[in-house]
Amino acid sequence: SPRKESSAASDVYKRQVPSCTRRRTIPLGRAHPVHSLRGMTQHHRLNSSPLVVLLQQWTREASERAARPVPAVKPPGVAEQLSQWLGTVDAVQLSRALHAIETLPSQAGSAQRPPMVLNMTALAGLVAKVRADLEGQLTTRPAAPKPLRARADNTPVELPDPMAETEFATHAPRYLDLQKQMELRLQPLRAQVRQAIAQGTPRLRQVAALDAVMEHMLAPREQRLWALLPAHLERRLAHRHRQHQHRLTAQGLTDEPARWRQAGGWLWAFERDMQALLTAELQTRMEPITGLLEAAQNDTTGQQE
Repeated sequence: SPRKESSAASDVYKRQVPSCTRRRTIPLGRAHPVHSLRGMTQHHRLNSSPLVVLLQQWTREASERAARPVPAVKPPGVAEQLSQWLGTVDAVQLSRALHAIETLPSQAGSAQRPPMVLNMTALAGLVAKVRADLEGQLTTRPAAPKPLRARADNTPVELPDPMAETEFATHAPRYLDLQKQMELRLQPLRAQVRQAIAQGTPRLRQVAALDAVMEHMLAPREQRLWALLPAHLERRLAHRHRQHQHRLTAQGLTDEPARWRQAGGWLWAFERDMQALLTAELQTRMEPITGLLEAAQNDTTGQQE
């Protein structure tokens, strides 16, 4: 069955990891599962990633408002997670690929080219620059809506319809554009880092080969999951608007659309929600790259868990 094949692949997967790839604690976050196989346990880091935690928090808040508490669910083990992501054929292919990767050190021993000394400062600087560029884009607040242009016959200037801000169609293009920017910057960065560490020791060549296999196998599923995030954001917009309306009703207040984007307003809060979701998505997308970089750093310094 797919689950048995995935469990077998998981067992092989754990045996392949060179010790240099084991996860060490750093402020940045969590390593990608490809590069911390020892961490593939019942309580895998994916269950506590900022993105998962944020979406769980939003779900709880929405359910509390609707008086429908969400029952606690035990996180699935890694074999079950893999069985959901990989079919039988995928699991068999993954198992074969891992066995092939295991032979890389012996192949490298008979190769002529010695491992290169990696310039970790340059590599880390490249990753940090791309991350900083993307973070700057994600945290830039959108410009306030401008009045429509006056007509030549001096017709009074019309202000934008504030009710348009309550529709997700107004906000979706920005989120989708930022998702595209992340993809355009991070996909080539991952390939560049992987290519760089593949010039290093045999153990790092294993890591690079494993990352290439996992990227190829999981990328289609990842793309489908990224495409689901705007729907979560749309529900969050509706949740914020309902909160706002309930508060007005409870306090007997008159709505003032001009205050929606001011500090404390419901659209102001939604903008912070969007930034939080984008930041969490960026961190999750960065995890494979962070894992490659950490593996190279640990191999270079000889530091192991």
